[in-house]
Amino acid sequence: MAFLATHLLASIFGILGNIISFCVFLAPLPTFYRICKKKSTEGFQSVPYSVALFSCMLLLYYGYLKTENGMMIITINSIGCVIETAYLVIFLIYATRESLISTVKLLALFNILSYGLIVVVTTLFVTDHGPKQVAIVGWICAVFSVCVFAAPLSIMRLVIKTKSVEYMPFSLSFFLTLCAVMWFFYGLLIKDYYVATPNVLGFIFGVAQMILYVIYKDKNKQVRPMVQPKGEPAETLVDLGAVLEIQEKPRVEMGVVLEMQEKPVGGHEAGGEKKEEVGKVCLDLDGEMTVIPSVA
Repeated sequence: MAFLATHLLASIFGILGNIISFCVFLAPLPTFYRICKKKSTEGFQSVPYSVALFSCMLLLYYGYLKTENGMMIITINSIGCVIETAYLVIFLIYATRESLISTVKLLALFNILSYGLIVVVTTLFVTDHGPKQVAIVGWICAVFSVCVFAAPLSIMRLVIKTKSVEYMPFSLSFFLTLCAVMWFFYGLLIKDYYVATPNVLGFIFGVAQMILYVIYKDKNKQVRPMVQPKGEPAETLVDLGAVLEIQEKPRVEMGVVLEMQEKPVGGHEAGGEKKEEVGKVCLDLDGEMTVIPSVA
């Protein structure tokens, strides 16, 4: 009875792991839609997709070698190989010359040379084609599964450096974390520690990425420029927008001549001198009036 319950739980976690892993593979779709739309890879890197493809190929080989409980691994990693290959093709089409060369070198190193070497060595030089071969390939898969989860560390470094999460989608980090949980329990229930162990680190890396996203998601908002007026204390800031708004207000000047008779000193009214006093009135649009008197 306990065996049936364990087998049932393992099947449930395996199916959920397949579904969520499929969502992980589809998570970069907005990124590649943006690349296709702008016809440029911008600041995106091909490292996560190259490593993910290599990991899928290794796990596919591992699932093929397993005599039992290998179907869940074969199914999702076959789909993963197709999707990751499509991503890399799109990346290569729109990549700059420098990115194109580095991506081709990466694919040649991992997906051709390293993978071919692993298959040849484990097939020709491992005499026991049973548990020993599975164990060797299992350990190799565990190491590179960790690399899949660690591959976004380069993106995390970019996030910290630029204080922007533009190139680290939250959806990808969330599904990676959820995927790690499902495959950990699946590996634990079927006693496949080559599957369970790397997903512990996968969970840690996924949580770290989500924390970074929360910290830096609002850091790239633009702030209105502020200037400090000359002669003011360092703490005083003036809003540039407000200053420009005041300077652009039109002013209307009108001259008003005020005439007045002054009585001459000493009571000589007939010989009184006529003086003109001119006042300059500045009227702004706010209705405020400033009188600047002057004598002509």
